[in-house]
This record gives sequence, C-alpha cells and structure tokens, in this order.
Amino acid sequence: MSGIKTTQYCPKCNKTVSFIAQREEDVWCYKGSRYPYMRMTARCVCCNEELDVNGDENIKAAYDAYRVAHNIISLEKIREIPTMYHIGKRVLSNLLGWGEQTFTRYYDGYLPSKQYSEVLKRLYDNPSYYREVLEEGRHIVNEASYRKSKLAIQKLLSLNTTPIVNVTGYLCRVKDDLSSFRLQKLLYYIQGVSAAFQTLPLFSDPCEAWVNGPVFRDIYIKYKDNAIDDIFGDLLTTGDREVIDCVLRCFGRYDGDTLKEFTHRELPWLKARGDLAADAPSSKVIPLEDIKEYFTSVKDRYGMSEILDMGAYAQDMFASLQTIE
Repeated sequence: MSGIKTTQYCPKCNKTVSFIAQREEDVWCYKGSRYPYMRMTARCVCCNEELDVNGDENIKAAYDAYRVAHNIISLEKIREIPTMYHIGKRVLSNLLGWGEQTFTRYYDGYLPSKQYSEVLKRLYDNPSYYREVLEEGRHIVNEASYRKSKLAIQKLLSLNTTPIVNVTGYLCRVKDDLSSFRLQKLLYYIQGVSAAFQTLPLFSDPCEAWVNGPVFRDIYIKYKDNAIDDIFGDLLTTGDREVIDCVLRCFGRYDGDTLKEFTHRELPWLKARGDLAADAPSSKVIPLEDIKEYFTSVKDRYGMSEILDMGAYAQDMFASLQTIE
C-alpha cells in the first residue's frame, strides 16, 4: 500500500533521499508464538534500501498484536490512567503496592503480565475501584495530591449520575442498615418535601405506585445491582445535603414498614392506585404535581416555615397508626 513520499538520510546512498512509506504484513515471533501485524516500511527511491524511519511505530504495532492476542490492556489506556485520576506515575505505582518504577515502565511501553494487566484494566474501567485504592493508600499521598485525585474521581463518576442517584449515594453514606424498601420511602419523602419547600424538588424522576408504596424504578434496579456508590453523595451541594438531613430528621427515624403505612394513608399513592386491589401490581406513575400539591397542603395546614417542621406531621402520622392498632 503506497503512502506519502518524504525525505530521509540514506546510509547506502550517503545523502538525503526521498522514500515511500507503505504497510506490509509481517509476523513477530515472541516466546515461541507468532503474532501477525502490519509493519510500516520506508525504502529509498534510489537504491530500495530500507530506511530506519518507523522503528518505534513498528515495535508498538508488534506489541499491540501481542496485547490483543492475550487480552492485555492497550498502551493508550495505560497512558490515560494518570490523567484520568490526576495522579503521578510513581505515586500510582506506590498506591498499588508495586515497585516505584513499575507503572512507569508499563507507561513507557513494556508489556505487563496478565495479572498486572487486569489491575490496570480495572483502574481504567472502574473509578470506584481506584477510589478504594486511593483511600487505602491515603497515608502515602500528600494532602494536595489526595484532594486533587479525589476530585477527579468525583468528576468521572458524575458523568454517569443523575440527581436522584447522587441523593441515593448520600443516603447510603449516612443511613445504616438501609434496605431497598426503606430507601424508596425516604426518596419519596425527600422528593415531596423538597418540592413543597423549594422552587424545584431535588429530583424529578417518576415515582410509581407499587403495592408496598412509592417506588423509583431506576433506583430500585441500580440499588439491587450494587451500582450506586456513596461517593455520589459528594456531588451534591451543601444546600442539597442540608435539605436531605432535615427530611431524615423528620422521617428517617421510622423503619420501612412504618413509612409504607404512612404512604398508604396519603393522597398521592391512593389516587394513583385508584380502584386497584390492594395486592395488584402496578406501574402507574404518581404525578410529581400530585406529590408537590399534597406536601404543600401539609405545609400550609401545619403553618410550617421550615423543613424541620415536617417532623410534627410525621409524628401525627405515627400516632394515628398506633391508634388504629
């Protein structure tokens, strides 16, 4: 395959000559195995002598063939890792418990073993894993480097998050023994209360009227699959966290079953369920407008001026359940 004609010194002709670069099939023999690859050649147009123009490129092409054959991480991905996490090569090597120069060698093109490659691929694919590595080795990283790298993790994770995922991550951090059942009810109250006290709720994801109360389906799936990291809570603003903390002080003391009974006595869930039987599955959405209207009416009825006042409503709901029993 012909390429671009350019010039290079030819030792045989003892002068600068033109040459034509082209790719040719070749095979690299390594550790008893053969690895086909495309090799770039450059031959003098005067004497047809092959010129030393593409040595580094050809070595990389041969190594890349080996990497593909053995599922070894690519050099390009290795070189992205320090930039992704804003961390120095030597520091990263120390964090991983490797020799100080080990990562640098791989960065410079040396082939990692399968074992080391798997670690590097995990670093590249999973910011949450790198976060664990960083936290475990925090004592060997200066404070400035630690904070810079942690911020890089947060930014990477935020590419795949939404406000409700960030809120869920924060709940995972601050609430012990957070079952999926209890989580869903707390999310419902956070959405409803924030909608009543703010111009916009903390999140506007659709809430469905399931048998056991309001459920945010996407979070139900992600939480079940362990796809939510508590670091997502760091992506919330201080004001958002303060809102959540206030809602938790009002409703967070109650278990999932109690919160379910609260929602079963509230108009948004009842209206969405309509005439459905008590045990009938449903994916009917509880309109956000209905949720906001209900909690705004609670706010007005109790004469509330701040979110913590919602605790009186929660206490009354709990007392009414005790009376029924």
